[in-house]
Amino acid sequence: MITQQPAMKMTTPIPQSIMTPNQVDTSIGSLKFFDGVPDKATVNSLYDYMDTARAVQAYVSTVPGVSQYAMRQGQRDIGATKVSQILIWDKLADSANFFLTANTSTIYTWTYTDLAKDGPTVIELPKGMLGAIDDIWFRYVSDLGIAGPDKGEGGKYLILPPGYKGDVPDGYFVVKPETFGNWIFLRAYISDGVEKATQGVKDNLKIYPLSMADNPPKMDFFNMTGREGYNAVLPNDYNYWEMLNQLVQEEPIGAHDPETRGLLAALGIVKGKPFAPDARMKNILIDAVAIGNGYARANTVFPRDPGARIYGPESEWVMGFADKDTTFLKDGARRYDSRLWMHYNAVVVTPAMAVTKPGKGSDYGIAGMAKGAQVLDGSKTYKLHLPPNVPVKDFWSVVVYDPQTRALLQTDQQFPALDSYKKDLVKNAYGSYDIYFAPKAPKGHEGNWLQTVPGKSWFIILRMYGPLEPWLNKTWRPSELELVK
Repeated sequence: MITQQPAMKMTTPIPQSIMTPNQVDTSIGSLKFFDGVPDKATVNSLYDYMDTARAVQAYVSTVPGVSQYAMRQGQRDIGATKVSQILIWDKLADSANFFLTANTSTIYTWTYTDLAKDGPTVIELPKGMLGAIDDIWFRYVSDLGIAGPDKGEGGKYLILPPGYKGDVPDGYFVVKPETFGNWIFLRAYISDGVEKATQGVKDNLKIYPLSMADNPPKMDFFNMTGREGYNAVLPNDYNYWEMLNQLVQEEPIGAHDPETRGLLAALGIVKGKPFAPDARMKNILIDAVAIGNGYARANTVFPRDPGARIYGPESEWVMGFADKDTTFLKDGARRYDSRLWMHYNAVVVTPAMAVTKPGKGSDYGIAGMAKGAQVLDGSKTYKLHLPPNVPVKDFWSVVVYDPQTRALLQTDQQFPALDSYKKDLVKNAYGSYDIYFAPKAPKGHEGNWLQTVPGKSWFIILRMYGPLEPWLNKTWRPSELELVK
């Protein structure tokens, strides 16, 4: 009911569309007003709802930064706090530690800059590596190596702090990020063997402050294969907000746009101020991260951006960058769901990971459901068929992951993966492959088997390094994950 205004000397008809009834029934309950003025209970309901809505949107908007910060915090937690302290999966990534969707077929190595403390920072890059620099909000800054300006020939890079006004020496590829913290991520190929690739990195990669160029420190490599205690996965409880606040405090105020800063300020996260939510707001933040985490998981298996579906809505194969868009923009609009999918499940943002030119970079297919949108059950047997002539210049791999952690699935297999480097992988008569996923190896298919865990689900990534035209134009296509009866 709308209160009727008594007829006055200046009364004119008021459009009903601009009036507010004394009671409005909504999804958050009945809102009550006296002539448009909300009562106290309605004010409280609306404030609770708006704070929750803002917090959920803040979660969706900041997952990239918190994921990146969680990786750096994981590095700090094991004592690697300097840019010259470099993590290296010296015998390939295995399931002993936790970071998002690791690849088991290249040597991973990385570290983080601290430009606020170190100032301009140098990378002496060996030949033949592939990598990128992403800032602490997980925004693309530069490629390194094969896809970078050195074109795989190696060279010296110089990373400058935000707002740097000093001299820039000659002889460097200059990089200008917007944040003090930046992830230097590199891969070394293992075509000549794992040991040789690892030693090549250790002998030749150098990262140090420019101020130490005349006497660079000795690189301190942390061997990570089999190392327990390293967790680089973003939290999905109240710790999420604590980590986000710490990120805001450590970075320059101009590292993010005013809208996002305002959104966080409404939640009490403001640079230079303590983050101390009262009991009401803390409960809202706990609720919001639970909703946001649930939404991220729904968006993972049923991605909302139609561009994420590689073969259309009837297929379960999705890509990490919808429409191969590594900027997460479409017609100038932010693709929130695509960006959330990528950063909730994976790491590294670079155009080289969503290539459209044959033989360059890498490309990926992800399957988290069986054919017909059926949840993958670790107690059952499934098959993936790869048709003949897998179209890659370099190599391909299939890796199994845990949907809880999005890290490598922990089984009896140290490396839950199969790839084209594997010499005992069995081909079918016409050159195709059948890969089996089950708790125990199907008889006769032991060499083409990846173990799953009863009581758990799982998902896979099919990686294509140097993908060729049949993959890019989709004339070559993997099967759906099929349940073996």
